Amino acid sequence: MKKKLLIIFTGGTIAMKVDPLLHAAIPALNSEEIMSTINNIEEIVDVESINFGNLPSPHILPGHMMEICNIIKSNIHREDISGVIITHGTDTLEETAYFLDLIIDQEKPIIVVGAMRNNSELGYDGSSNLSAAICTASSPRALGKGVLVVMNNEVNAAGEVVKTNTLSLDTFKSPEFGPLGIVDNDEVIFYRDIINRKHIQTENIEEKIGLIKVASGMESDIIDFYIASGYKGIILEALGRGNIPPQMIAGVKRAIANNIPIVMVSRCHTGRVLDTYGYQGGGKHLRDLGVILGGNLPGHKARIQLMLILGKTNNLSTIKDLFEKDNLYTN
Repeated sequence: MKKKLLIIFTGGTIAMKVDPLLHAAIPALNSEEIMSTINNIEEIVDVESINFGNLPSPHILPGHMMEICNIIKSNIHREDISGVIITHGTDTLEETAYFLDLIIDQEKPIIVVGAMRNNSELGYDGSSNLSAAICTASSPRALGKGVLVVMNNEVNAAGEVVKTNTLSLDTFKSPEFGPLGIVDNDEVIFYRDIINRKHIQTENIEEKIGLIKVASGMESDIIDFYIASGYKGIILEALGRGNIPPQMIAGVKRAIANNIPIVMVSRCHTGRVLDTYGYQGGGKHLRDLGVILGGNLPGHKARIQLMLILGKTNNLSTIKDLFEKDNLYTN
């Protein structure tokens, strides 16, 4: 008996063609046109489609992510649905995938997929990526793996994957640990599992979360802007192991005094932050001030996590525990 998959179409390059007047790619394909690029799909699985929209991924907002989440939650427990696929633009694909991974706790496969080339280009990769996503979503091996990103015949975990290149078809990588597996000969093969997955149960999100990429000589003015503008949380994408210029310390203190959580991650591509350095602006000094350590998350994913946590609580101690407990910070 064929399995049935739910595919939610949200837009992105996978649904784009080049407009001859603009000489640029724009949203153009509907779900039926995208599915028609896959040969013999009806022999493999049954598909139920939901046309969520045709949005370029920079137009996807956290509110859209929550809407997609609610659609999945409304359908994932149906006995006739074996898995869910979301087509998505690649610019914010990893953010939506991580959002869904944090907030949905269930066994059935949820796959996020996109394309790096639009339908007018030679070598359009939308059909091959969607085919690989279908193979993954219909495989019993994908059960319990959380939300997965399937691109270029690689399977990556939502919490680990990042877009690494503006052009390459193999842009989605997990720099820290590598892919979970591959899709080969229409079959998904997993090499490892995720040990610690985090779940945040909330129906609400807090969207006013600032993100600051730290660089040499930066001061507190950006932090003060976020405070004055009513932001509810700030992510610091800090230097190295988790350090900032001393000119930013006064702003950090003011934010924490206003009960605004500051979560620190590193601007480095791999490695976690740690309270190693005790000088002014070093990780130990900042943690003593109340800065929360965000592990090895990139800044944009830490921002997604803080959005969901602040939808649940604004207690700084609870927020700290939710960020730090799985990263072996014990003191």
